[in-house]
Amino acid sequence: APNADAKERRPAFSVAPLSRSARARLKAGGFWRRGCPVPLSGLRMLNVTYRGFDGQPHSGELVVNSRAAPPLKRVFRRLYRIRFPIRHIGFAKFYGPRSARPREGDVTASFECRESVPSPCTGGTRSGRWSMHAYGLAVDINPTENPYIGCGQSRDPATKPYRDRSRHRRGMTGPRVVAAFASIGWSWGGAWTGNTKDYMHFSATGR
Repeated sequence: APNADAKERRPAFSVAPLSRSARARLKAGGFWRRGCPVPLSGLRMLNVTYRGFDGQPHSGELVVNSRAAPPLKRVFRRLYRIRFPIRHIGFAKFYGPRSARPREGDVTASFECRESVPSPCTGGTRSGRWSMHAYGLAVDINPTENPYIGCGQSRDPATKPYRDRSRHRRGMTGPRVVAAFASIGWSWGGAWTGNTKDYMHFSATGR
């Protein structure tokens, strides 16, 4: 029935505690371990409807900090409303076994207990400090279309068509996406000063 179809397509946004199976998966995949700066009890599952690159609504989940979950719910509702396309969002797509993850790896996600990644300007792989992702207080949006660039270089060859930010392509962050995150006080890595820009990265602290 037409009404049932309309109801099915209505966007949905909700927050829930992590299930036992989700906690187990984060541990098994090495995404959380003892010593991480936020306990599993401090994380939440944010369920969102997002507009895919096919223009259709899709459902997905992000693991985020408990205090960031309600504001981020508002952000993703706004991104849906402005029809900003997102390639993939999903618990299994980011945290699942490799066979469950999209081959191109272009997944929008938040929590991952890891150090921040040094600029592509440098040859190092470790920074010695926690990333804001380790707190669930950062979101990376469409990482292929919005690369982490240092001195004009990126670690991912697939991002090459998107390094020239003067030519806007579908899925690239722009003023309306930046404004959506700014509405909750989050800052954009594409606005960093200097030769290093992280165009995918939004965080509560700007780091």
